[in-house]
Amino acid sequence: MQIILLEQVANLGVLGDVVKVKNGYARNFLIPTGKAKRATEANLKEFEARRAELEAKQAAILADAKARAEKLVDASFTIAQKAGVDGRLFGSVTNVDIAEAITAAGVEVKRFEVRLPNGPLKAIGEYDLEVALHHDVVSAVKIVVVSAA
Repeated sequence: MQIILLEQVANLGVLGDVVKVKNGYARNFLIPTGKAKRATEANLKEFEARRAELEAKQAAILADAKARAEKLVDASFTIAQKAGVDGRLFGSVTNVDIAEAITAAGVEVKRFEVRLPNGPLKAIGEYDLEVALHHDVVSAVKIVVVSAA
């Protein structure tokens, strides 16, 4: 299916690109989330009429992500969890826990923006993680997991 991208999509393209994707990907994800429209003549004309508006919107989203990233420079966040004597956690620290800790410190972060390449954190210690605030803006943060009393 031919679609017009209304915003940048990872591994697919940028705003305004006309790309061919599988039907299910377009119908079930891209179109319902507002990331794309079908590439018909009418939609192409409508897109060209709205191109400046969409580019301004994407520029505002990027500027917001850069502002949030500046607040995260050299930031360290502490999360307390119950742990055994050997340092292993009862449970784990997930991206939801990390997002809540960062948001509580004053920087709005959603759970899907936190990258955990090795899965949830399962032991006490310091971890260097990435927070992807935008496709072009990735910030490094330090998470310290400590034992709760």
